[in-house]
Amino acid sequence: MGAADAVPGVSGGTIAFITGIYEELINSIKSVDTAALGLLFSGQFRKAWAHINGSFLLVLVLGIVTSIATVASSVLFLLDTYPVMLWAFFFGLILASCWLVMSQIDHWNTTLTLTFVVGAMLAYLVTSITPTEIEPTALAVFLSGMVAICAMILPGISGSFILLIIGMYTPVLGAVKAFDIQLLGLFLAGCVVGISGFSRVLSWMFTHYKMATLAMLAGFMLGSLNKIWPWKYTTAYTINRHGEQIPLAQDNVLPLSYQALTGEPSYLYASLALMVLGGAIVLLMERGLSSDR
Repeated sequence: MGAADAVPGVSGGTIAFITGIYEELINSIKSVDTAALGLLFSGQFRKAWAHINGSFLLVLVLGIVTSIATVASSVLFLLDTYPVMLWAFFFGLILASCWLVMSQIDHWNTTLTLTFVVGAMLAYLVTSITPTEIEPTALAVFLSGMVAICAMILPGISGSFILLIIGMYTPVLGAVKAFDIQLLGLFLAGCVVGISGFSRVLSWMFTHYKMATLAMLAGFMLGSLNKIWPWKYTTAYTINRHGEQIPLAQDNVLPLSYQALTGEPSYLYASLALMVLGGAIVLLMERGLSSDR
């Protein structure tokens, strides 16, 4: 999840769904409430730990933090050096994940189909927004944490891409690398507030409208493929506050057109193989989880 969330366009929530921990994750986060605080302050530490599913959350957070500190740097290196092939791998992974979520819906009807289409259109529109650049004030950092964390736990919607859209991706990533305690503290505070409220919304949706929620999440995944498409042609650039040139607007193109427009190799066969590999990993993981159940 940590490695996925480091890439603008890939959601850690998708990884949680693939590995079968999504609902447990949402309900565990939701359990961090006033009842848990009451148990904690009354000295009932074991009950408080059990109430919030503490062992699960601790191991998950340690995994995410470890990944961000180690694996994420490798993922970002690959994103910079071999972007087409990395996007191809994630494209196959998310496409298979979309199919996996859709297969969990027992019976499709007009309402579920419409919900799926709305989710796909919403994700497509979000991933089509041109990124901007804003001043990383204290309020902006806090609010970006609230918004990004909600996206991070939604399959198909990337928290990193949301940060990129609102112009906070570079400041936050820079703060992680520089270990800027003040900025990271504000961002994490926003994350805590955002995930505390949003996890309750998702838990309620899974409890009362599970099939519709699954249809919406599958739609998010399908629509997000607009961002994940490997072959992109940059039509506009911008200069960030460090004087670096970064892509501002990109169009999805066919592999042969990509090679003609950019002069770069399309890595077509390698990319197709990585797409298949990404999809195969999802299907194999699901088969393994199904047999364990």
